[in-house]
Amino acid sequence: MQFVDKVLARRFEACEEMPQVLYARVFQKTRAEIGAAEEEICGGHMIFAGLGSPIGRATGLGLDRPFTVEDLDRVEAFYRSHNAPAQVDLCPLHDPAVFEMFRERGYAIAELNNVLYRRLDPGEQFTVASDGSEIRRGLPQEARELGGIVERAFFPDGAPEAFRDLLTPLYQMDGALTFAAAVDGKMVACGAGLVIPEHRIFAVCGAGTAVEYRGRGLQTALLRARLAAALEAGCEYAVVVTQGGTPSQRNCERLGFRVAYSKVTVIKELEKV
Repeated sequence: MQFVDKVLARRFEACEEMPQVLYARVFQKTRAEIGAAEEEICGGHMIFAGLGSPIGRATGLGLDRPFTVEDLDRVEAFYRSHNAPAQVDLCPLHDPAVFEMFRERGYAIAELNNVLYRRLDPGEQFTVASDGSEIRRGLPQEARELGGIVERAFFPDGAPEAFRDLLTPLYQMDGALTFAAAVDGKMVACGAGLVIPEHRIFAVCGAGTAVEYRGRGLQTALLRARLAAALEAGCEYAVVVTQGGTPSQRNCERLGFRVAYSKVTVIKELEKV
C-alpha cells in the first residue's frame, strides 16, 4: 500500500482541482453570462463557475508550499468579487496552523468526502464484462442524454437548475474519457473521467445508472473500461472522491481502490453589509 504524503496528496487533489478549472474555461466560452473564472494561487486554483453551482471551490492550495494569511485574503477577495461564499478544500496533510487559520476566520464545514485511489500498474489487464450489456465509448452528440442519466440517478424528482447539464462540458475537454452502457440498444448507464497528464492522475467522475437497471454490475464494468483507458493514456493513479459509505465507494473498493484520506470543504458565507 502506498504511503500518502504531501507530495502524493497534492497530485490526488488535482482530481477535483483540474476538472473545475477546465469547467470554468468551457463556461467562459459557452456561457459567458455566468462570469466563470479561475486563478492560480498557492500551488492550486480557486474557481468560480456560477452561483449555487456544485463546481467552484479553491482546491490544491498549500500542499507544496506554505498557506499564508495573505493567501486566504486573496481567496476571500476572489469569491467576494463574484458575490459568492468562499469555499476551500482541506485535507489531513495540511499543516495544523492552516486549520487554525480557517477556524479563526469563522469557516464552517460544508462537505466531508473520502478520497480513494488505485495504482495503475503497467501490463495490468482489466476485463470488461457485464450482464448482457454493451460497454462502449460515449459520443459527443450523446452528452446531454448521458448527462440526463446522471441527473436522474441523483435527483429522481428533477435536478436543481445549477446541477442541470453538467456532463456536457466534459465532452469538450482534452483528456476526457467517457463511456456508455447500453442494454437492448438503450443507453442506461454511463461513466466518465479526466486524464490529468501533469500529475499522471485519472479523475473518476460522471457516473450514473437508470434505477431499473441497477444491480447488474454496469458501474463495475464501466469503471473497468475507464481504468483500462486511463492506463493506456499513461496515468499512474486513478482517484475518485465520494461521500462515505456510498455505492460509489463500494464499487471502487471492489476494484482495489483504498481510502487515502478524508477531506473537508469549508465555507464562509458572505458578510452582510
